[in-house]
Amino acid sequence: MPRRASAWSLLAVVALAAGLAACGEKPQTAGKRAADTQAWNGGQKAFDAPGWKPGDKASWEEQIRQRNRNQNEYVRLAP
Repeated sequence: MPRRASAWSLLAVVALAAGLAACGEKPQTAGKRAADTQAWNGGQKAFDAPGWKPGDKASWEEQIRQRNRNQNEYVRLAP
């Protein structure tokens, strides 16, 4: 009988240790960041919208206005 009690306590200790290990939070650190640039100077070519010219602030502002207009479904879905 004592052997069975020690087996249960060992199992309980292992389960508790596994449970506490699963709850641990890993540290979150940000990587190094490049110097900020103006948004209209461009990003990656794969994400450029058609009609947008990198480096042209007026073109960038027009793209932002167009995207904002498309967010409003009442304007986008005209009757």
